[in-house]
Order: sequence, then C-alpha cells, then structure tokens
Amino acid sequence: MNLLRDVLDKQVLDRKGVKIGKVDGLVAELRPGKPPRIVAAELGSITLAHRLGARPGRWAARLAAWLGGDRHSEPHRISWKKVRDIGLDIEFDIDGRETSIFDWQDWLRDHFIGRIPGA
Repeated sequence: MNLLRDVLDKQVLDRKGVKIGKVDGLVAELRPGKPPRIVAAELGSITLAHRLGARPGRWAARLAAWLGGDRHSEPHRISWKKVRDIGLDIEFDIDGRETSIFDWQDWLRDHFIGRIPGA
C-alpha cells in the first residue's frame, strides 16, 4: 500500500457513514532496527497548515487555541487501530459526534447561520 496515494487526503467516515473530514496527516512511530509503524491519522486545519511549513502550523495552532481554547490547539488524532476499511474513503470505527471534530461547525451554526433569516 502506498500511504501517500491511498490514505492522505482521503475522506474519513465514522462508523455511521458520516463524513468527518479528510486525512491531513499520518503519525508514525519510529522503532530502532524496524520500519516505521503508522499509529494515527490526523485531521484538521492545524495538520494541513503544518504541511505548508512549521510557521503556518504554529500560527494555525495558536489561532485555534485562541478561538476555541487549549483543547483545540492540537490536531484531531484517530488511532490507526480504529481503521475498518481503506477504499474510496477511509472508514474508522469511531463516532464522530463523540469527538471535538464538529465543535467549529456547531458553533458557527449556533452563532451565525442560525441567525440568518430563513436559514
């Protein structure tokens, strides 16, 4: 399997088939004398900004912490052990609503979108 081709930037689905984002990064564990092992997938703007460089990554983390508190200053990580299927989409055995992935979306709905007449 070519991880960059087959996993990175693929749509992520939770166990209910709900789209929760895209794989923006992979976390590998380095082991002496053995090949690296993938331990988690990362989702979110912080990881995406880190792909542009260290400085944009730090800016994105600071902005997320300022807007949403310390719990949003780190990217969303999903354990690689939770992978159910890798196909057109990546399916994880998690419930997306039990994570903080939808916090921004919920906040925008409650504070802006919900106030638009006819929304």
